[in-house]
Amino acid sequence: MRPRKTKGQQKSSQSKYARAAHYFTIISALIVVPMLLVFGMELIQRGSIHETWGWVTANPKLFGLNAMLVMFVYTILYTVIGSLIPATGFSTLLMLVVSLVSYFKLKLIGEPLFPWDIFLKKESMNILPLVTSREALVRLGIVFGAVLLIFLSRIWLPKLKLRLMPRVVLGLLSVFALYAFGVKQPWTGTVLDKAGVSEIVWNQKENYGSNGTSLAFTMNVKNSIVPKPDGYSEPTMASLAQSLTQTSATTTASKSKSQQKPNVIFIMNEAFWDPTLMTNVKFSEDPVPTIHRLQQESTSGYLLSPQFGGGTSNVEYEVLTGNSMSFLPAGSIPYQQYINKPIPSLASYFKSQGYNSTAIHSYEGWFWNRENVYKQMDFDQFISKDQFENPTIKGDFIADSEVSKRIIDTVDTNEEPTFIYAVTMQNHGPYDDNRYGQNAITAKGPLSDSAKNVLETYTQGAHDADASLQQLINHFEQSDEPTIIVFYGDHLPMLGYDYDVYAQSGFVHTGDSDQWSLEEQKKMHSVPFVTWTNMALKKEDVPVLSDSFLGAYVLDRLNMEKPAAWTLNDELAKQTPGLLRNLVVDANQELHQAVPDTASADVEKYRELQYDELFGKQYFAKYTGSGSGTAGVAEGSDGETRLQAAGTEN
Repeated sequence: MRPRKTKGQQKSSQSKYARAAHYFTIISALIVVPMLLVFGMELIQRGSIHETWGWVTANPKLFGLNAMLVMFVYTILYTVIGSLIPATGFSTLLMLVVSLVSYFKLKLIGEPLFPWDIFLKKESMNILPLVTSREALVRLGIVFGAVLLIFLSRIWLPKLKLRLMPRVVLGLLSVFALYAFGVKQPWTGTVLDKAGVSEIVWNQKENYGSNGTSLAFTMNVKNSIVPKPDGYSEPTMASLAQSLTQTSATTTASKSKSQQKPNVIFIMNEAFWDPTLMTNVKFSEDPVPTIHRLQQESTSGYLLSPQFGGGTSNVEYEVLTGNSMSFLPAGSIPYQQYINKPIPSLASYFKSQGYNSTAIHSYEGWFWNRENVYKQMDFDQFISKDQFENPTIKGDFIADSEVSKRIIDTVDTNEEPTFIYAVTMQNHGPYDDNRYGQNAITAKGPLSDSAKNVLETYTQGAHDADASLQQLINHFEQSDEPTIIVFYGDHLPMLGYDYDVYAQSGFVHTGDSDQWSLEEQKKMHSVPFVTWTNMALKKEDVPVLSDSFLGAYVLDRLNMEKPAAWTLNDELAKQTPGLLRNLVVDANQELHQAVPDTASADVEKYRELQYDELFGKQYFAKYTGSGSGTAGVAEGSDGETRLQAAGTEN
């Protein structure tokens, strides 16, 4: 007979079984929960169980990689919290909210969530009105309902804790693995290659759709670090500096300088676009008569914006610095990520020419980090929302007419010539809020009631913007000071999810941007710009011009000496007047997905020069003597960039 176990032996056996079950449950959860979370994240992105399951079965290795990355995050939270159920709840909340944010960002402006978006801080609150639709609230309700159920299950389920040492080891291993995948260490590159990962940096929508949200987000971490161009070096910059300085000197010598310096006013009107360009739509009256008149009378054309529906500061960055977003990671925000030291700009250039350089924005000064960035650009003053006294409000924002008043007051009170960079806010989206009540201008065309309402609300705002421009013209027509006004939009407006109004009207043939032709991509990034001046300047028609080339173009029109670096912009604009990440327009107005071979060498110089300025050793400034003054950053005796606060003394 087999001897019977004692009670102590039975308890020991039960204890071993319980511990085995305990660890088996934990290990199972660490494997199964991430898989369920990845399925849930992709379900949010793809919209149906059928499509999500199709992606999982067609890409099992990619699904496994996404689950592994989520497991690392889940494990880190588990080791910090110490209890499995709360860790599961917080992991579910984090992952599904990340997926929801990415989903709505993609629907609204065509870009997913990027790692650097977490640094937006208060700016992210600005998108809350965009995600209060019934669809958004239902998805949010499902997510928070699922999380609540997980936390409630803690009442019935055990804590499932690990001892301290295993937790620490698991946590450290997970942190190391997550970091390795984020910066793509060699061994992780091998894993990604074997899994068949194809990173599509130039098309992040496709990148996230093909590889999965978690994997694509993680791979983008390394893209926050801008790699050094292969040809970048001090001798290269020295040679470029010599060449551009000679070209600039030759060009300047051939120009006849005006005796009186003109006031130069740039107005970047929020989401301004010409709604009459909308295919198959007619309006009860011309919504932008001033724009249409100036297109006939003055220099005008179309700017190629790097943005759609949002990202105003990136357009501002291109215009003010002459740099291109094409050379930075997709979705990056230079104002938030890169500008932390003095940078040459239109503001510093005009200041070096004896101007007062003023920035005006009718919104919060902290938004997009403008308060700090404008200091680095060497603006004399920044007039933000707080400096507008009892302004007229239209909808939720200060009216464009108030910005015009502030421009007039700033120019009239300055004794020296004035450079102004003004940014408006009135016509910021979304446009489904009936902010103006009964719209004076109605639209007629193949639109649903909701699309018609959105378009009419936007059009009323565009009409007010047009009127605010005429308000400025009326004033400066009576002035004896030479003045030029450059008026344009930062990007096309976001008119519903998935480019709804554009697709309904036939402006593009589908709401799926992946299927757009190059011509449609160009249309969706082309905003009108017009100029007005009381000086005798020849009229020019500009078919297309990248925002990054606008500053050099205006200086050239004014016969003003350009900084050496901007001479390259002027030369490039003759070869590739339109330069976006996936769309290049050449001198013959032909469209390309990449830079043509004939211009690639000069575009590479442009890339190297931009890298030198933002991330490199600033060799170019060393060899052009442009650490301050002409190329653009004036410094005080203590080396600190000066910023005169609005309303304060020098």
